[in-house]
Amino acid sequence: MRHATAATETMENNSFTVTDLYKICAHCERLSKKDLGVRIPRPLGNGPSRFIPEKEILQVSKVDPRAQSIFEDAFAALGRLDNISLVMGFHPQYLESFLRTQHYLLQMDGPLSLHYRHYIGIMAAARHQCSYLVNLHVNDFLQVGGDPKWLNGLDGAPQKLQALGELNKILAHRPWLLTKAHIEHLLKAEEHSWSLAELIHAVVLLTHYHSLASFTFGCGITPEIHSDGGHTFRPLSLSQYCVCDIANGNGNGNDLEERRSSHQVRGRRMVSGEVEVLMERMKQLQECRDEEEASQEEMATRFEREKTESMLVATAEDEECVQSRDVSRHFEDPSYGYKDFSRRGEHVPTFRVQDYSWEDHGYSLVNRLYPDVGQLLDEKFQMAYNLTYNTMAMHKDVDTTMLRRAIWNYIHCMFGIRYDDYDYGEINQLLDRSFKVYIKTMVCSPEKTTKRMYESFWRQFQHSEKVHVNLLLMEARMQAELLYALRAITCYMT
Repeated sequence: MRHATAATETMENNSFTVTDLYKICAHCERLSKKDLGVRIPRPLGNGPSRFIPEKEILQVSKVDPRAQSIFEDAFAALGRLDNISLVMGFHPQYLESFLRTQHYLLQMDGPLSLHYRHYIGIMAAARHQCSYLVNLHVNDFLQVGGDPKWLNGLDGAPQKLQALGELNKILAHRPWLLTKAHIEHLLKAEEHSWSLAELIHAVVLLTHYHSLASFTFGCGITPEIHSDGGHTFRPLSLSQYCVCDIANGNGNGNDLEERRSSHQVRGRRMVSGEVEVLMERMKQLQECRDEEEASQEEMATRFEREKTESMLVATAEDEECVQSRDVSRHFEDPSYGYKDFSRRGEHVPTFRVQDYSWEDHGYSLVNRLYPDVGQLLDEKFQMAYNLTYNTMAMHKDVDTTMLRRAIWNYIHCMFGIRYDDYDYGEINQLLDRSFKVYIKTMVCSPEKTTKRMYESFWRQFQHSEKVHVNLLLMEARMQAELLYALRAITCYMT
């Protein structure tokens, strides 16, 4: 009981750290069956992520007081500190914006009832078989008084929510197919119709959880010990130590040796000069941009070429994803996905941002129908896009603007979205194939993301930098989906 008692004392003294919170959220394995007379679960995984060493994640609040404060506030508000927040804690500025937006969408006054909000979150996460998010919102749905019968399957939910299934499916996998007819079907239904304000709220929730599923898989987020799939009752096969020991760096010798070996491998990889090559390409591209600017015709040609090539990038070697029965019950047509489109070679029409942009059109529409949300989303987009520490791996004082813009625009390019003022020829210079495979998989088929894929791109970069990349991918995806949905709603309104 020593670990649990110490954690309780720190809470009472209001001086707890993220490690203490992690102890509280996880059950101490040293509380044995003999001590309590009950079966005590232990975590299946080592920490919040399968991809990132636990010790690195739990050290964040020790070096960044702002992260510590955000963790404390989140724990006080929700009574838990979820693993997504712990991983996002590498970037406290972004995490603060993310939690503020998510809290507003789920808890504050809005067009939709609380149980509807959580059920829509379940529907959205289920499209990518993200059992982590589904289980999280199943619990929240029940806590706010949701009908357990709805959880038996989508056909047990109200017709109004069932009607949202088609929008959920298209937004998640092929948002360019969304038209004003889909919007009209929801707004003008003879029974159980949606209001414009309700639909905007639903669209923001759907896109939020589609993109959050991408982040969850892209960072290898593991379930908390109290969640389904997060624990086991089997005894330890190695020496008896608990998650509290791991959090304090007191793991067994094998674990420490594995980490030491991992660092040695990473050290050897750094000899390759991958970062230096990327920095040199950025320098050369900037010099070419300063000397000569391509014509609008050439820019358009380069976009179409990059869009076509992005369709040919395979997602996770086309590995088949095993559907989860408990998750797939929450959506229809499981065979529908981005994979089908790429195989059929269907044409993705070009969406010119100059004709309909978030800044000039989407932002104002959202803010008008769902006050303050447009502002919150805009701040979150800007935070992810502009976030920089002016570093690249071991190099400091580096302007990463060109690289961040290439990543953001490549994702939008995959969705057919074009910026007239961007030279898409830069993408092939800055993003290698292994990185493109990772991006496409995480954005389009996140459930297929593997640790091997995560480790194969930017091998010299820190885990915090890869988490930043995943924030960029998540927000770029969300904005792309929103642009298609909001454009369709605008077409209906006009």
